[in-house]
Amino acid sequence: MSLADAFADGPAFVPYLAAGDPDYESSIEYVEALARGGADVIELGLPFSEPIAEGPTIQEAVVRSLEGGMTPSRFFEFVEELDVDVPLVCMTYYNLIYQYGDEEGPRPFVEKSAEVGIEGFVVPDLPAEESGPLREACDEFGLDLVFIVAPTTKGERLERMREQVSGYVYVQARLGTTGARDDVSDQTDESLARLTDWDVPKAVGFGIKTGEHAERIVSAGADGIIVGSALVDIVAAGHENDEPTGAVADRLEAKARELKQGALRGAGEEARVE
Repeated sequence: MSLADAFADGPAFVPYLAAGDPDYESSIEYVEALARGGADVIELGLPFSEPIAEGPTIQEAVVRSLEGGMTPSRFFEFVEELDVDVPLVCMTYYNLIYQYGDEEGPRPFVEKSAEVGIEGFVVPDLPAEESGPLREACDEFGLDLVFIVAPTTKGERLERMREQVSGYVYVQARLGTTGARDDVSDQTDESLARLTDWDVPKAVGFGIKTGEHAERIVSAGADGIIVGSALVDIVAAGHENDEPTGAVADRLEAKARELKQGALRGAGEEARVE
């Protein structure tokens, strides 16, 4: 299934976890739990030692993953071992993509990603103005390149993203305090309004934690929701409390179900996650 297909049947739920957090085997179970809970696309973080674009929650996940031995080569093994039927997107930093393999540039990493089943990339530190080589490699191997559009992204940079993006666009929207319905809707509307003529789905992320949040975001016009920290927090709590992997996986599946159902409600659809 392609990324476009994942957005074709109602609002998409796109969860994020750092691959290998807190260890390889547990992480496999956690990612598969998200798929069971209704994920339509899963963003897998390939950890980088300097995750400058991440908040504290994701940074801590990156540290746990690195301490558990995650590397680019191990990441590809991880993807091959996963038993999921949804598209997988690699979220990582350009240095890891550029330095992989014997050939300079992004092509070897993209080729290997296509081989193991990755459908696309999110690269937070790669400016659209410098994304040409990665875009070319993605085109060669049939992968998508997703850009993050911040509330401050405008003008020439926004237009360059529009020219380069495929799969979906990650719309970074700031949420107000929990329960602040007007804040959520107003800010999401403003973020989405700038992208109305883009021909890719718009998935909104940044601070979505509950089914109610998901419902509001989709009702504001988003084609999908992206959720990371709320799920990483479950992994972190399980690790800190030395909980059984199965129990943590069950909680992740339940949270995924809650978020997917919220997105469906936002689109006026009846809940349909088994």
